[in-house]
Amino acid sequence: MAPDAVERLVVHVDDAVLDDLRERLTRTRLPADLPGVGWGQGTPTATLAPLVAYWRDDYDWRAQEAELNLLDHCMTVIDGQPFHFVHARSPHPDALPLLLVHGWPGSIVEFLDVIPRLTHPEEFGGDPADAFHVVAPSLPGYGFSPPPTEAGWDIVRTAQAFVTLMDRLWYHRYGAQGGDWGAQITTRMAGLDTGRMVGLHLNMALANPQADLSTLTDAERADLAVMGRFQATEGAYAAVQMTKPQSLGVGLDDSPAGLCAWILEKLRGWSDCDGDPFTVFDRDRVLTNVMWYWATRTFTSSARLYWETARSGVLQQPIPYVTVPTGVARYPKEEILRFPRSWVQATYHVTHWAEIDRGGHFAAWEQPDRFVDDVRTFFRTVR
Repeated sequence: MAPDAVERLVVHVDDAVLDDLRERLTRTRLPADLPGVGWGQGTPTATLAPLVAYWRDDYDWRAQEAELNLLDHCMTVIDGQPFHFVHARSPHPDALPLLLVHGWPGSIVEFLDVIPRLTHPEEFGGDPADAFHVVAPSLPGYGFSPPPTEAGWDIVRTAQAFVTLMDRLWYHRYGAQGGDWGAQITTRMAGLDTGRMVGLHLNMALANPQADLSTLTDAERADLAVMGRFQATEGAYAAVQMTKPQSLGVGLDDSPAGLCAWILEKLRGWSDCDGDPFTVFDRDRVLTNVMWYWATRTFTSSARLYWETARSGVLQQPIPYVTVPTGVARYPKEEILRFPRSWVQATYHVTHWAEIDRGGHFAAWEQPDRFVDDVRTFFRTVR
């Protein structure tokens, strides 16, 4: 690929990969559940076994592939690293470019229901004045953005790459939206590209922790307690991926059932689903998200983003105050980072704060209408 070139990509997985997947699923060995434990030790076999059988016998990747290819997929090389991205242009000439950045264990699959709502608002009861041109890149080493061949791809380097991406697409005035790694990356982009980023919308806002807790309200103390409980009961995945992604990857890049269990556990535990992930996540869409990692053999490289970011030390450095107007959407089941509002407002130029009544960590996927409504509301203030 020529330097600075942007080329079209057709999402396609070879038949040999699908045949190998079915064989591996047929030969899956699952552990027995302990009676009465349920999800207490992770994804139970009682839930996973029928999902594995459905994946093997009934799931239609080719139909999912066709749906994915209704969007324009592109590739470009930035700083020596190939990047995949969806470029969904709105038919409305005054549409605002919007960068959507996913996290782990998600993918651009999280955004499949919100992209048409953002690009064609009039088809969903909205106003064409709220239209966006959407750019949704895959993080380095995630899905069709292939594994980096050198160390150093942490969140800051990725932020720099995405600034370059928006420039390469001739978007000199744009907004950005993120949760999970997407929040970390777009926050750094706001510091790097203050002249062009007109607004930042987050569904998992960051903050610089404050030493003095005496001024916190009871609600803010409760937020800190939620984060503490999450770290104690759900945080081990990050510690493993920050320290030993390669060893974990040997298992999860080799076993589709293992990969599915690891991801499904997070979808259930981090979402507003009342204990049943399939009340908010379509079964086929869950498997398509797993396939995004399986078919491209990118679980290990996706987990390395944790290792790279921990190694660079950026998470231990204070976040410079973000001057870009920032909108924050707080979902009730977002518990990974739930910083007190006063800390968030000391870190960002917060001009919009919304308490959403339903939803969790995977906001766009769980609650596409609520997500889009709040994104539209915030960006009206900066268009």
